[in-house]
Amino acid sequence: MTSSIENFIRDLLAQMTLEEKIGQLNQYQARDDNAPQVLRAGLAGSVINAAGALTGQGFSASANVEQHNALQQMALESRLKIPLLFGRDVIHGYRTIFPIPLAQAASFEPSLAEQAAAVAAREATAEGVNWTFAPMLDIARDPRWGRIAEGNGEDPYLGAQMAAALVRGYQGSDPSAPDRLIACAKHYAGYGAAEGGRDYDGGEISDPTLRDVYLPPFQAAVRAGVGTLMSAFVDLNGMPATANRYLLTDILRGEWGFDGFVVSDWKSIQELVDHGIAEDEADAARLALHAGVDMDMVSGVYLHHLARLLDEGRLTLAELDEAVLRVLRIKARAGLFERPFTDPQRAVRDLLTPQARQLARQLAARSMVLLKNHAGLLPLHGLRRILFAGDFVHARDELFGTWSPDGRAADVTPLDEAVRANAPKEVDLWFIPNRDLALALAHQAEAVVLLLGEHPSRSGENANVSDLNLPPGQIQFLESMAALGKPLVAVIFAGRPLVIPRVIALADAVLYAWHPGIEGGAALADVLFGHTEPGGRLPVTFPRATGQVPIYYNRKNSGRPVTEDGEFRYRYIDLPDGPLFPFGFGLTYTQFEYSDLRLSSPRLNGKLEIQATITNTGRCVGSEVVQLYVRDRVGSLTRPVRELKGFQRVHLQPGESRRVVFTLSEEQLAFTRADGSYGVEAGLFQVWIAPHSQAGLQGEFRL
Repeated sequence: MTSSIENFIRDLLAQMTLEEKIGQLNQYQARDDNAPQVLRAGLAGSVINAAGALTGQGFSASANVEQHNALQQMALESRLKIPLLFGRDVIHGYRTIFPIPLAQAASFEPSLAEQAAAVAAREATAEGVNWTFAPMLDIARDPRWGRIAEGNGEDPYLGAQMAAALVRGYQGSDPSAPDRLIACAKHYAGYGAAEGGRDYDGGEISDPTLRDVYLPPFQAAVRAGVGTLMSAFVDLNGMPATANRYLLTDILRGEWGFDGFVVSDWKSIQELVDHGIAEDEADAARLALHAGVDMDMVSGVYLHHLARLLDEGRLTLAELDEAVLRVLRIKARAGLFERPFTDPQRAVRDLLTPQARQLARQLAARSMVLLKNHAGLLPLHGLRRILFAGDFVHARDELFGTWSPDGRAADVTPLDEAVRANAPKEVDLWFIPNRDLALALAHQAEAVVLLLGEHPSRSGENANVSDLNLPPGQIQFLESMAALGKPLVAVIFAGRPLVIPRVIALADAVLYAWHPGIEGGAALADVLFGHTEPGGRLPVTFPRATGQVPIYYNRKNSGRPVTEDGEFRYRYIDLPDGPLFPFGFGLTYTQFEYSDLRLSSPRLNGKLEIQATITNTGRCVGSEVVQLYVRDRVGSLTRPVRELKGFQRVHLQPGESRRVVFTLSEEQLAFTRADGSYGVEAGLFQVWIAPHSQAGLQGEFRL
């Protein structure tokens, strides 16, 4: 199959004129009267279906299948009949909107995320989209950055597991299947390190940190067969990613063997001029193509300048041909030459199926993180009158989260209706958005559930915040309600970790629901009333105050680590040391005990088994996400205090125990060493089997 594709695309390349070659490297926004002329002349390799650079911050009308087929027909009327790729931001669902990616990562269940991506692929392809700009794989350590919502959090291991699962979900084992689409791993690389959490700002990342923290999810995507990558906006160590040959060619192609193509982010080639690294648009085009960017997203600089650059000898024909081959290769793998059109009847069958909605509901509940549950207030049992109050009581598309341009409010059962439909019938439920009225009625309620958080427009692209507290007025409302002395549950909808110490102090129970998607209301009812458990664990550290940021679990120790006694007991004189909640944290409706840690050997020779007994010591069925952490005690470069190396979800009946076994390989201990090479170093290692990154049973071994 591979050899036949290679022969086909090379034969096709040999027939192409220079103008047709350049056209394949142009992604066109077909929203003007010139579309028929451009497409019939073969001057576009792809059409992007987006309203503009900030499509993720609002509704973007999507071309339907008939429009996609009509545009494809125009392309097939070109001389060589090369089909188009139709690109669309299908980030966490198409019409069936799943929880935001950060929430999906909180599930610690890549298989569910894989299923969600497969649903998104089936729905998007039913309307003619065959290329998604997902998954976003940027490691994010600063929750002020709005786009933390779109990724998998702060950890490279969890990020890599999610990356591979999402690529498999979108592309399947055969990306040419009618219900699969080409994935795009973005934003390569270091975009999540933007200074101050300010989108588009530069980032300084050492090469060991780049390779050991920021690149593993992208490498996992490449190993999973991802078809395309997107270059990042970020100025990385003085070289914008879109002009960074070290990233795009030396590492991506040279070290990892990637043979798909790289697309720029929105006008990021043109923006090399603003970065101050290119003199003009022609110079920007030269830098980007030479670095390894194969397709220009909408700026038109390749279309307008590549021919002259070749004529002047500033680019070689070999560079151009290689970029064209990469684009043609992915089109061939996507099956577009054999099946360029979409069956118009598919949308009727494949959009918003009951199975897709059920999966969205399951994933939303599995993503919700229980942060506090004083005296076992949750699940809500034995209550007759419950007041629901706050800004989200009638929420519909507010549940979607950022980057859901194809979600429709009409598809969502309003939160109050969904909760009422899934609550015990004997419970009287009141849903009051008005704060004054809610405070008045609370006196008659037996418990209060406050629905707090941030609107989706407050997270996502260029939606950064300088203050991680809840939006204005919500803490005051919480304080007023808490003063009444009623049992109080706080549910928080958000696209990022927020600073919530007052919420934790005042509420009896706190559930972090993220932006849970189309079935968020039903999933919330499932969790609140005990139909299912809150299954999430934090994929990112929660700070006590905005001033702690950046804060993350896999930090370095320093020469003066904080200790409970001694001279260095704190890092801030006005805050306790450490986070409000650590990476990996999450409560359930039962309790678990960890015991009897055993290692198969005191030395790791190839592989080592680490195991412990996990016991459900509570009164109800529950699941625990058991996590494996390692610390390399001495290295040629300083090493993190802990690194996640594995996790397993175990389901246990009350009183049931199970041995959980992890196998640790030598490869998992490798890192970028002082001489720049990648490998392991002999020495002492600590290991934990733990419920989160600040606890657990500890052992040690030598390599």
